[in-house]
Amino acid sequence: MSDVRKAAVAGTWYPGSAAALAAAVDGHLAAADSQGADLKGSLVALIAPHAGLMYSGPVAAHAYRLLRDRTFEVAVLVGPSHFVGFDGVSLYPSGGFATPFGVAPVDEDCARAIAAASAIVHDDHPAIHAREHSLEMQLPFLERLAPSVPIVPLLMGYQTAETASALGDALAVALRGRRALLIASTDLSHYHDAGTASALDRVVIDCVTRLDPDGLQAALDARPEHACGGGPTVAVMRAARASGAQDAVILNYADSGDVSGDKSSVVGYLAAAMGTFVKGPFVRGQTPYKVSDPLQETPYKTPYNPLQS
Repeated sequence: MSDVRKAAVAGTWYPGSAAALAAAVDGHLAAADSQGADLKGSLVALIAPHAGLMYSGPVAAHAYRLLRDRTFEVAVLVGPSHFVGFDGVSLYPSGGFATPFGVAPVDEDCARAIAAASAIVHDDHPAIHAREHSLEMQLPFLERLAPSVPIVPLLMGYQTAETASALGDALAVALRGRRALLIASTDLSHYHDAGTASALDRVVIDCVTRLDPDGLQAALDARPEHACGGGPTVAVMRAARASGAQDAVILNYADSGDVSGDKSSVVGYLAAAMGTFVKGPFVRGQTPYKVSDPLQETPYKTPYNPLQS
């Protein structure tokens, strides 16, 4: 297959061999299975973090476990560009993404439909994707649980309200009639103490719980630090609503200090699902998680670790 993007962070942010990666992913899924509630109904979209697997994997597993016993034709991944600034959205149009589990192929027909739906989506600079980890970090779970589902990778450059809105509308149009899973890749606040992070992250959590992309966009306009992938999250929320999602469920929340032990400087992680779900204890407005308690802060500080974000 031509145009295969090489894995950028395999062997560093997550295990580089298939066997070791499977063991790590399965371990996170088993832990999430022991804590998470079943969610019945139509799943349209997920929100999942993109830090190193040891940090955000325990949270991401709560989102990806929902793929069991569900089928999709395509998974559309939307994440932020951490290394290259540009206007609009960069589409990886063909080929695939290499992973230790094999190549995740791009759904070229769906990619063309998304590009045709809006001028803000361009496919002329696939090199933008070379170093970026925000989409790659979704693939260990996606390829483990849904290896036959092709992907469409989308990176958002400058996260303006106009870009997020246009992409959300384009996704809704292009995916009409397809059994598509939308995935927003984002971490939440970065490098605040746990109490400050919890307050900032609660704003995002509340907007997601209400399935309110406009409210989230307003919060991001006021304080972009709420989420590094805020624009992609707004776009996916808009597309999910337009695609019929009626409910949003917060599946899990944690921060990097839950792994490192350092609560003085944390990155927030969120797992959420959007769709139309059979009403149960955690549908719309109720959350099966506990936001970090600032009283749990520890008096020591570990060095900055890029794997946390």
